[in-house]
Amino acid sequence: MTEMKNVEIERTFAAPIDLIWSMWTEAEHFSKWYGPMGATIPAAEMNLTVGGSRRITMAMETPGGPMEMHFIGEYSEITPKTRLVYTESVANAEGVPLKSEEMGMPAGMPMATSVVVELEDLGDSTKMVMTHVGVPADSPGGQGWNMAMDKLEARIAELSK
Repeated sequence: MTEMKNVEIERTFAAPIDLIWSMWTEAEHFSKWYGPMGATIPAAEMNLTVGGSRRITMAMETPGGPMEMHFIGEYSEITPKTRLVYTESVANAEGVPLKSEEMGMPAGMPMATSVVVELEDLGDSTKMVMTHVGVPADSPGGQGWNMAMDKLEARIAELSK
C-alpha cells in the first residue's frame, strides 16, 4: 500500500496577514473565493472559537444539472493571524455527516479530514501553507483546492485595487 500524500499548498500573497486571516475566518470573505472554478458558496456559517462549528454550502453546475455539496466541521485550534485548524466532513443538507458508503467509498473509511492553515507575516505580503490532511494531493479535492487558491489570489487583487 502506498502512502497517501495530503494536499499541501504554499503560496505567498501580496497582502498583509490581517487580510489573509480574514479571508479564512470571516464567512463573507470565505464565500467569495472557496471552491473550484465555477462553484459558488450560497451559505457559510463560521463560529470562530475552539469547538465552534462551521458549515459551508457549495453550489455548482454539472453535466447532470445543478449540484450542492455541504461541508461541516469544527475549529480545533485558533492562533489568531498565524494558525487555524478545523475538521471537515461532507454532510447532507441537514448537516448530518455522510458515511463512506453513501459517497461510494469502502464502508468504515473515515470521512472527517483536517485542514491546517499556517500564515507568516512577511510585511507587505503573507506566506500561507494550507494542508488538507486526509485528502490525496492528486484527487479532485486537491485540484479543487488549487483552483480555490487561484480564486483567493484574484479576490485579494480585487480588494487591493
